[in-house]
Amino acid sequence: MTVQVFGHKSPDTDSTGSPIVWAWYLNEIKGISAAPKLLGEPNTEAAFVLERWNLDKPEIISGVDAGTPVVIVDTNNPAELPANINDADIQAIIDHHKLVGGLETKGPIDITVRPLACTATIMVDLMGDDAAKMPEAIKGAALSCILSDTLEFRSPTTTDHDRAVAEKLAAELGIDIPFYASELFEAKSDVSAFSDAELLRMDSKEYTVDGKEFRVSVLETTAPKLVLDRKDSLMASMVDVAAEDGADQVLLFVVDILNEEATLLVPNDLVKTVAEKSFGATVTGDTVVLPGIMSRKKQIIPNLKV
Repeated sequence: MTVQVFGHKSPDTDSTGSPIVWAWYLNEIKGISAAPKLLGEPNTEAAFVLERWNLDKPEIISGVDAGTPVVIVDTNNPAELPANINDADIQAIIDHHKLVGGLETKGPIDITVRPLACTATIMVDLMGDDAAKMPEAIKGAALSCILSDTLEFRSPTTTDHDRAVAEKLAAELGIDIPFYASELFEAKSDVSAFSDAELLRMDSKEYTVDGKEFRVSVLETTAPKLVLDRKDSLMASMVDVAAEDGADQVLLFVVDILNEEATLLVPNDLVKTVAEKSFGATVTGDTVVLPGIMSRKKQIIPNLKV
């Protein structure tokens, strides 16, 4: 049976590129039939990466059949995976997030969870000398994942090792990192074609904080004004999105990549309290700027309080 390789729902560049990278490795190096999959439509940056490196968009799936062999990458959170994920034959997990719990396997498996900024960095490490055999498109996918997840090394999740791997890949590809990263972020910033509800779900994850269910959405952009100009309609849409998704509240952080800060939309007293208790912010209107806040994983989620 072909091994299905996939990341989390609402796939970003890492959850789009890393399945492609690892499926290549399984197929070409390990001799194991594997296919990358997506659990949703890739975001605009990920779609740019697929086109830039002439990579086929993986098939989008909504679930997995019982007994299907799978490798899970860029998450270990059941809430971000198909509802029936524990019916699958999970063979490996490669991730860089905290352990959540709830996944069940048929037997012992390979699990690699490392404190690095990007899943693709871990994959290059796991390949060892075989990483040199990656064709240009696969190297391009891996480089894109690292630059995206580190926000071109601006994110506090960035390690020296992520930077070293990215710089090595870029040198092998003849890629100028600042120029290519600007292309990535320009693609990520083009959200004009998306509805408010799509924007709120595009890069979002579900978390429970002190009994409250939050959908924590992050939009990373070099043009925050394009998003903030829509703040009134976005805040109105939060009510419907929360209701449809079984959440108490949507939290939307608009991350300004270049100025290294986030703007949180504040539609009500609950979010005002979250901003004040979590980030020590003083809220006087329907938005609040949070200097230095760039990472949901390292700076937002660990600090959330109600």
